[in-house]
Amino acid sequence: MALAAVVTAVVAMATALGGCGAPRSKPAAPASAPAAAPAVPPASGTLPRSDAATLAALDAVLAGAHRSDANRARDLWRHPRETLAFFGIRADMTVMEIWPGAGGWYTEVLAPLLRDHGRYIAAGWDPSSESKFVQDGIRSFQAKLAGNPALYDRTQVTALQYPGALTPVPPGSVDLVVTFRNLHNWMARDEAPAMLQAIFTALKPGGILGIVDHRADPNAAVDPKARTGYVNEQYAIGLVQAAGFVLVASSEINANPRDTRDYDLGVWTLPPTWRLGDKDRERYAAIGESDRFTLKFAKPPAR
Repeated sequence: MALAAVVTAVVAMATALGGCGAPRSKPAAPASAPAAAPAVPPASGTLPRSDAATLAALDAVLAGAHRSDANRARDLWRHPRETLAFFGIRADMTVMEIWPGAGGWYTEVLAPLLRDHGRYIAAGWDPSSESKFVQDGIRSFQAKLAGNPALYDRTQVTALQYPGALTPVPPGSVDLVVTFRNLHNWMARDEAPAMLQAIFTALKPGGILGIVDHRADPNAAVDPKARTGYVNEQYAIGLVQAAGFVLVASSEINANPRDTRDYDLGVWTLPPTWRLGDKDRERYAAIGESDRFTLKFAKPPAR
């Protein structure tokens, strides 16, 4: 059975079972997922939570044959199930991912998960950019989508990039925005305020923003440019709050205490970039991917 059909069947079955009147207990958190620490309570209302049907469908997607061995191996460091559950994803949501990248690592997860009951929006780089890196990345991402239409045919591709593409969707039309290891790029170019404001505008009132990025040593001097790729967590929170968001919770899901965060060539010394090539490769392999903060924000409900 094709993966898209499996996801649809899993969602339907789990939903049906959930309505049979049997008492349901809260699913236990995976052992690898530390409990999130509430930071600031939401202004009002109830935040979205992942349901059993969505989590079952997510498990099916993560086990899908469409994922390469290399991408699947990175689950150890990226914790996609725990991260998306922390953000409260549901299969019927409209979800926009900011800068999925040329390879679309999370596209492989989000597009099939949302294909039949929700909507996946990939907000990438501005196609009018004159950057060769951007143009090559856009072509690679388009080729990925075209290579598996059974999974990616309903992906909506748009652009969100300062300064020329800051309206990726109609205002107030998205339930959840996620972005992974991109805030430091926006900080390096003084683009973070504009990008975060565009995200704020795109979200529905009460919508959620989930951010993951490389976490700087909290005792080190704050670098607003994030030149090493590492971002001070409290500084990041302040940037997002300045755009109008409320911090709801933080999580240590993507923490890595082995990351010393003191490399001459920054976070790119570690996998998956391996900026030093084979030099000291065993040392950096033993560390693994970077220590990362995982933050959940909400756009305040309309008054």
